[in-house]
Amino acid sequence: MKRIGIVVKPHKEALDKADELEAWLKAKGIQVLNRQNIPVPMTSRHCLVENFPKAPEDLSCIVVLGGDGTFLSAIRWVQDTGIPVLGVNLGGFGFLTETPAEQLFPVMEKVIKEDFSIEERILLAARVVRDGKDVACQTVLNDVVVNKEALARIAHIHTYIDDDYLTTFKADGLIVATPTGSTAYSLSAGGPIVYPSLETIILTPICAFTLINRPLIVPDTITIKIRLEERESDIFLTFDGQVGLHVNHRDTIIIRKAPHTIHIIRIPGQSYYDVLKTKLKWSGR
Repeated sequence: MKRIGIVVKPHKEALDKADELEAWLKAKGIQVLNRQNIPVPMTSRHCLVENFPKAPEDLSCIVVLGGDGTFLSAIRWVQDTGIPVLGVNLGGFGFLTETPAEQLFPVMEKVIKEDFSIEERILLAARVVRDGKDVACQTVLNDVVVNKEALARIAHIHTYIDDDYLTTFKADGLIVATPTGSTAYSLSAGGPIVYPSLETIILTPICAFTLINRPLIVPDTITIKIRLEERESDIFLTFDGQVGLHVNHRDTIIIRKAPHTIHIIRIPGQSYYDVLKTKLKWSGR
């Protein structure tokens, strides 16, 4: 461990903790690249072709200090570099930032000794094609969401698997999630919890109009295509809840597994099931 990056939520508690961690690392002879998280603005008027700065490939790892939103921003920075990422929870729920803030320095002792394992997580690559041209191109860790706006009618979302028609979801929207994203918006909409290292994709309708529209788990080798009916209006497409744009019947939304994965740091003794029990407040007898 020669050089470590820190991505920090722009709040006082997180910034103070980042300063403390930076001083601690430098005292051990480790170089630090400290990057304050800058949220990506939502937009509905412009082409969303991914053009985000990439993390320097010489970083040994990246420590994220914040909540899940900060973590998602860090993943956009990591891109396909393969740099392992550790999430430290200084936000709210924190499914992605699994390490509690009070355990930061004991965990970092293990990290700098390389006493950890790597868990690979799949990403989804999403494109929006309009009149034969890409108007959006994004990579997500959690989900791609088709959602109607507040006063819009029920959406009719035509869904295809490898060009074969699957069904038309009649719902407020549709979530296409990774296993990592199964504990995000998909879970709130009634989707299943899927172990994050599994290679699957989850389709979860939002407030389906009929009970026969149920969540579906499919292999990550398939391609999902989504189209809307001509009468649809006020439909918004979001990527990891961070960027988005309006879509209509002229658009084809194409979603498939991204060609690269994200590497999450796992410390010995940390169990995903313990995280589930803590975050969901599951208890024994």
